[in-house]
Amino acid sequence: MRGVRFFRSIQIKLIMMVLLLILIAVQLIGVYFISTMKTSLINSFSSNLNDQANLLTTMLSSSNSNNEASLQAGAEGTLSDLVSNFFTNSGAEVQVLDAGGKVLATSNNTQSYIGRKNTSLLVSRALQGVRDNEEEIIDENNVRNKVIAKPIFSGDKIVGAVYIVASMNDLYQTMENINRIFVSATLIALGLTAVLGVLLAGTITSPIKALTRQAGAVAEGRFNERVPVFGRDEIGQLSVAFNEMTDRLSDALAVNEEEKEKLASILSNMSDGVLATDEVGSVIVTNRRARAMLGLREPRDGITLSEALGIAKEPIAETLQGRESSMLLHRETDDGTEDQIYRVTLTPIRRRDRGVAGAIAVLQDVTEAEKLEQSRREFVANVSHELRTPLTTIKSYAEALDDGALDEPPLADRFVGVIRSETERMIRLVTDLLHLSRFDSRRNQLLRQHVDLLEMLEEVVDRFSFQLRQKAITVSVKVEETRKVALLDRDGIDQVLDNLVSNAIKYTLDGGSIDITARTNESGQLAIAIKDTGIGIPKKDLPRIFERFYRVDKARSRNMGGTGLGLSIAREIVRAHGGSMTIDSEMNVGTVVTVLLPIVPEGSESA
Repeated sequence: MRGVRFFRSIQIKLIMMVLLLILIAVQLIGVYFISTMKTSLINSFSSNLNDQANLLTTMLSSSNSNNEASLQAGAEGTLSDLVSNFFTNSGAEVQVLDAGGKVLATSNNTQSYIGRKNTSLLVSRALQGVRDNEEEIIDENNVRNKVIAKPIFSGDKIVGAVYIVASMNDLYQTMENINRIFVSATLIALGLTAVLGVLLAGTITSPIKALTRQAGAVAEGRFNERVPVFGRDEIGQLSVAFNEMTDRLSDALAVNEEEKEKLASILSNMSDGVLATDEVGSVIVTNRRARAMLGLREPRDGITLSEALGIAKEPIAETLQGRESSMLLHRETDDGTEDQIYRVTLTPIRRRDRGVAGAIAVLQDVTEAEKLEQSRREFVANVSHELRTPLTTIKSYAEALDDGALDEPPLADRFVGVIRSETERMIRLVTDLLHLSRFDSRRNQLLRQHVDLLEMLEEVVDRFSFQLRQKAITVSVKVEETRKVALLDRDGIDQVLDNLVSNAIKYTLDGGSIDITARTNESGQLAIAIKDTGIGIPKKDLPRIFERFYRVDKARSRNMGGTGLGLSIAREIVRAHGGSMTIDSEMNVGTVVTVLLPIVPEGSESA
């Protein structure tokens, strides 16, 4: 690893680059020079050898001027002297051959060669009249030799040949010495270049090292240090520019920190929840309000926005693609209270030249607004429906009377009775709505007085005695001995009890029973319970039983004359007393409605 880091140094790279350039240049020059010199020496050697061979063949041709068919057989001694005295090339061997290829004379005076036939291919070509015959061969002693064969003419006839073998050992020895000198010169040049490269590279890398140290200091947040300026060259100008950049960066970071603190303060104190993500949808920023809304302690590493909000990934993916969207988020509470409704607005974060770099989710608590809007819509729809039904009936029967039913007294009396009944139903509905309106506007005043509970409950039973006898329903009233008197608004509680007993009678089959009790419960409250053996209320309808105009069996309730507001009014009256109502029911077993009232209401006054 240390060696790898060593070669990563720019100083070493500069030195290596210069050395490689020098080496490549010297090698190219050397290869060209040595190749040219070698070619020149070989050509010179071959040319000299050919000139001497041509001169010898010319002399031999002249000596055979009588135009005999062959060289003189008795002239071997003369030929040997001529060859020995003529050829001066050191190490060269010359043979004079007759037309049959036999050796007539040789330059080394070896008598064993004379008379032998030279079977060389070059000799055969020369005896056939080919003038240019030469080649390089390597003998058994690993010596490179130049071989030349020239024909000897007597007139137009070939009377023999000259065969020359010359050693090229001295030539190649000279080339080897030249190569040795060239390599030595190259190494000396590279050494001097390396020394100069180290000195020159140091003048370049020293300012760069200073810049590197300053860059590291800036990365660590130390902006008070400066890069030394060694000159007015390009590196000096770079040092000046780097110092100016450090000053500007320090100022920019200070402004950025100030803006960051402002943004953090704004986010922390916003009434809306805010979550920000990166480009892959992972949550990176949350404010205090968002964590409270979503039940997050701290944003976990790697948690995605879809996981934090508990929604599908598709809306988040669309936002990260650059699309804005909005939705309602329903969150269940741990304490069993009503669900919270949040409006979630998803907006992409765009950066210049980088596209979408993340997303922002803004959470607004619209629980109350949605509940009010839903209640308003349902209330308008229910009131419209409840009023339309009797009005339609009245209109129909009035038209029937106008069309001639008025002339038939029995039919007219029945139609008028229906109109009267529907009119009374509308009056009850409007009256109930006025009651609710007074409770909503806090304009309903309670007139509390000491009330005998047993007397009050018995009077309620007396008011429904006719209906009880009709359905053969038995009623029992029990009041705890220790709790006989309470401070209540008698008219309001009578209305509550009338509504509850009326409902109990309506939904209890013939022969059933109703139990009315009053006692003090464990919390010290007055508990008035009406228990019947009626048809009961389905579990799914119990949470909405106190809503305005809500009916479990809408058709049956309307036929019985109910407006759907009785339990709502009863609850509002009980709430005005500072109490509450609960309902327990089981299908086909019965229902228990309990009215809980404080025994000594805070701030109450006796009548």
